[in-house]
Amino acid sequence: MNKRLRPAFQVLAPMTIAWLAVAQPLSAAGQKAGATKAAPRTADGHVDFSGIWSPDRNFIYDLNDALDKGTVLPLQPWAEKVARERPSKDDPEAQCLPTGVPRQAPYPWRIVQTATHMFFLFEGNIHSYRQIFLDGRKHPDDPDPTWYGHSVAKWEGETLVVDSVGFNDKFWFDFAGHPHTEKLHVVERYRRRDFDHLDYDTTVEDPGAYTKPFTLHGHSVYQPKDELMEYICNENNKDVSHIVGKDPRNRYSKP
Repeated sequence: MNKRLRPAFQVLAPMTIAWLAVAQPLSAAGQKAGATKAAPRTADGHVDFSGIWSPDRNFIYDLNDALDKGTVLPLQPWAEKVARERPSKDDPEAQCLPTGVPRQAPYPWRIVQTATHMFFLFEGNIHSYRQIFLDGRKHPDDPDPTWYGHSVAKWEGETLVVDSVGFNDKFWFDFAGHPHTEKLHVVERYRRRDFDHLDYDTTVEDPGAYTKPFTLHGHSVYQPKDELMEYICNENNKDVSHIVGKDPRNRYSKP
């Protein structure tokens, strides 16, 4: 049986606690050494990110593990208190709600790219999508707070820079319960360094919950023979009854 069709708790319990695979930015030499064939191009000459992508399976458990070595997550006191007190069973992602940005579920996702829009189609957790505008528009002056925010993007050479605001404060950054506020501002930088690899740097800024911005790194691998499958989280969600408190690997858990 396809492992993505197993009962929800068997698949989700160890995996949904993570949202970003650790990967340091690659040097030019490193890119050449690990390169396959070149990344495809769109008709207008930009890098084409279209296709099915799967996260690296070396998952991390909270934001601290995704930071550069030696960097400490710059939590404000109230935000640290919230993270300490949140029970894991209350994780919105475990309740079949959207992951928000930039957290990801550990299932394949598709990028659909046009000249004016980009869409992230998510298989895991719930069938949902994220919309990114490539048509030069600006953020609205007063965006309605949403799970995925309002995202606009521009090209900087081979890199697509996605700027997102207008988030609600309902989703968690990770299973450890790190919070954010509606002041959250996320900037992602996507690079398809060759045909098979997608790298991204994500800078998180939230003056409501953190004392300074911080940057995380991740990557995905192209899945040319894969397709998105139907995944209805609410239909077979066995997570909640098994998640009773803090994960033992959570740095805020008490012995």
